[in-house]
Formats: sequence, structure tokens, C-alpha cells
Amino acid sequence: MAQYISRYTPSKKPNRPFVKFFRRFLVVLIIILSGIGYYLYTVIYEPNVWTPEGKPVGVNVPTGSDFKDLKGILYSKGIIIHRKNFVWWAEQKKLPSLVKPGHYLIRPKMNNKELVEMFRSGRQTPVDLTFNNVRDIYQLAGIIGRQIEPDSLALVKLLSDSSYIAKLGFNKSTIPSMFIPNTYEFFWTITPAAFVDRMHKEYEKFWNKQRRDQADTLGLTPEKVSILASIIDKETNKVDEMPVIASVYLNRLDKGWRLQADPTVVFALGDYSIRRVLNAQKRVNSPYNTYRHRGLPPGPICIPSIASIEAVLNPAKTKFLYFCAKDDFSGYHVFANTNRQQELNAEKYQQALDSLKIFR
Repeated sequence: MAQYISRYTPSKKPNRPFVKFFRRFLVVLIIILSGIGYYLYTVIYEPNVWTPEGKPVGVNVPTGSDFKDLKGILYSKGIIIHRKNFVWWAEQKKLPSLVKPGHYLIRPKMNNKELVEMFRSGRQTPVDLTFNNVRDIYQLAGIIGRQIEPDSLALVKLLSDSSYIAKLGFNKSTIPSMFIPNTYEFFWTITPAAFVDRMHKEYEKFWNKQRRDQADTLGLTPEKVSILASIIDKETNKVDEMPVIASVYLNRLDKGWRLQADPTVVFALGDYSIRRVLNAQKRVNSPYNTYRHRGLPPGPICIPSIASIEAVLNPAKTKFLYFCAKDDFSGYHVFANTNRQQELNAEKYQQALDSLKIFR
């Protein structure tokens, strides 16, 4: 029997030094990649915003701002924790060429991803714009200009443009009646024209069919309601008394009497420091002086409140023809049906003014 001879040739032993090196290389590579990954995670996703008392902070980025301006705005607030990390990620996402203006709300513990995406997309937060107790469009423009980006001069220019406001159904005297005092939500970057257009829509919404019907029943237009309401606003800040004062003026209008409202004299003189209207002042030659002219003035003497407008539309049912401020300076008034009673009430008030040395 022939002897079996194996042809198997054992393989060479692996190069153990190379294997060890490769394993060590993999371990080092994994550690490096893990470190890079952790660093990137930290830069992108770790909170990078601190705010005082943990409350959101609003920042305004004006139109035309570049990345340098944006950084200056954020850094001035002291809310970015790691500035280099923010800049690095912003550059990776090309934010320097994509900065968009607006009002932004920076929340505590926001990360760089959230910050950069917010500014890149222009995802601004609307602002609550409020106005009330406003005398005229100049004061209105100043109040509005402090709450949105456009300056007050641009708004005044627009509201002084006769052809523009005529398209809205108003003139320079009546345009204040278009603005209904309230709180409205706007984007900070809204243009003056867009602001006025929104206010006109709010005006049309406010003057719905019910209110227009109420005004028509009184023989008034919405503009005339606003004019009378503006006088009431300057007569009293007591909302519960407004419907009674409205009834006095409506009774006078029905009889064809002059309104003889002191606030119209103050408006005509343009001196809002006056506390006591004198007889000489009542002779001022102005279409707004209701001591000289019958009916309503050409326009509102202020932007009337909703409360005063509602008082005109829903007047108290009285026969009062006169009223005078109470001598206790409570802000309330006493009412009368006769001129004799009015003279007695007025005398008490004049004496009270004299005792306090209020002569103008």
C-alpha cells in the first residue's frame, strides 16, 4: 500500500506587528473622529445663549444690516456665550450673505443651529404695537415710530398727502378718525404704507353694519361720531360718565345750539397746558372753536378712544343741556337742564379754581 503524502502547505503566519499597528490606528482614528463629532455637536447643538433672568430678549436688526452689524447687535446684549463657535457655524451656513432685517426674539439656551437658521430665514417675531390717548397724527407718528422700524417722518409725510388719504375716504382734518386705539400685531419691518393700509382695514372692521346703523340713527356718519367722541375724551376720562356727556352734546346738536366745548378752544389755541379756559380765549377765530361755530368741528381734536365712540353710539337718555366739572376735582361733572342751574354749578367750580390759584 502506497504511503499517503499530504500536499497541504500551511499558510504563513500573519504579520503581527502590522496587525497591532492597524488596530492602534483604528482606535486612534475612532477617538479622533469621536472628538471631532463631539466638538461639532457642541458647536452646533449645545446651548449658546444666555439671557438675564432666563427671559427672552428682543433684538432689532435694521434693514441693510450686514453680518458685522448683526454680531455687534448680539454682542452688545451680552447674550452669546461662545462667540467664535457662533461665527464659525454662521460662516458654514453662509449667514454673512443672508442676514435679513427684523425683530427677533432670542430665547434662553438657544443653540447655534437655531440662531443661524432664524436669522437666515428671516423668521422674525411680530411686535405688539399699542397706541391710545393720542392728540394728532404727529404724536401718533412719534408713538408708532418708536415701535416699528420706519421713522415718524415717513408716516407723517404719508398721512399729510391729500391725494393718498383721499383714496382712503378722508381729508387732513378727518384722517385721525381712521385710527382706532388698540393693540395690534405687526412685523417690525412693516412699511408706512402697509401700516396705514392695515389701519384702514381695522377701521372698516370696527365700523361694521351695527355701528354704522347706530350712527345713522343719530344722524351722524362714522367720522362725525369720531369727532364728537374726541371732544368727550377731552372732557372726561371717566368711562361711566361718557354716555351722559354724549347725551348733552347730542341734545345741543338736536336743538341747533353751539356745543361750547372748552377742549375745542384748547385745540384751536394749540396750548395744551391750559387748565382754565378764559372768556377772551373763547373768542379765538378757528373753525374748531365751538363757542363761535355751530355744529361739529372739521375733524377730531384727538384720536378718540373706543370707549368714547361707544358712548356716542349708545348715549344716556337725558334732557341735560349743560354740564360743569365738580368742585371736588374728582374728574366727574354735574349736569343741569337750565342755564340758571348751570351758572350756579359753574360758579362753585370757578371758586374752587380760584382757591387753588389756577387762573389759566
